Amino acid sequence: MTIGSRRGWELPESAATPEDKFLRRRDLVKALAAGPILAASGIGLAGPAWATSGLYPAKRNPRYRLDRPVTDEKIVTTYNNFYEFGSHKQIWKAAQKLKTRPWTVTVDGMVEKPFTVDADELIRKMPLEERLYRHRCVEAWSIAVPWSGFALEALVAMARPSVGAKYLEMRGFHDASVATGQRQVWYPWPYLEALTIEEATNELAFIATGAYGKPMPKQNGAPLRLAVPWKYGFKSIKSITRFTFTDKRPVSFWEEIAGQEYGFWANVNPEVDHPRWSQATERQLGTGQRVPTLLYNGYAEQVAHLYKDMKGEALFR
Repeated sequence: MTIGSRRGWELPESAATPEDKFLRRRDLVKALAAGPILAASGIGLAGPAWATSGLYPAKRNPRYRLDRPVTDEKIVTTYNNFYEFGSHKQIWKAAQKLKTRPWTVTVDGMVEKPFTVDADELIRKMPLEERLYRHRCVEAWSIAVPWSGFALEALVAMARPSVGAKYLEMRGFHDASVATGQRQVWYPWPYLEALTIEEATNELAFIATGAYGKPMPKQNGAPLRLAVPWKYGFKSIKSITRFTFTDKRPVSFWEEIAGQEYGFWANVNPEVDHPRWSQATERQLGTGQRVPTLLYNGYAEQVAHLYKDMKGEALFR
């Protein structure tokens, strides 16, 4: 019997903080209704940059819980990858040079009407919430983060993609005058990542705009970053400036550099090793504990069906 059983990523109710029923569906409808207004009004480069700091902390969605403690904020904001600013883990200081306001986001490609919008306007129009997510780096370390943001499916609905659109491509910023890592010409800047439309509209796909009850720090991908917790961390592109809908599968940043090690799918699987190390376990930052890695990072119930009929695809790198 599976009735009443908990998902792999959920805490028992006794360990969760009680909250009122979360009306996600109603908020999503509000966001979708705003889409045509934004597009029709021509809001874009000339639009005002609305401050969003008052939107945090966002209300926590109790549907998304953890089986482990939240990682200390200082660790998450001082130990991470952001290759635009270098290949070392202590890039948080260098990342402070990034100018995140004003910041515009373009939605184009196979959509009903392309548009460009100020990032703060976009954030204000979306149904913000907080979700507790695991994050598993391909380097075999992991963290647990309270991200604030909105479901990516709301942005997809706002864009009104054509029936033939199969992929959502995302591009990061490109400004080598402040991002010293982008002066390394052997990298294919700007950073590019992509999801299938089915992945992008999965309930877990999330555009994070904040963390720990505050607006997103620059080093963690301000003002908009992707959070797809069932995939390795390099899929979670930071500081997004463009969303493009297309019918051709994009070649992502790391796939272009080393496709034999970092593929398009990058789904977490403890039984499929990286060519240079095991993926069977992970080191939890903060505790130092090494724990078993879970298939799809513990989110198999929500995403495994997306890949069940795929043959010949390297789904786990």
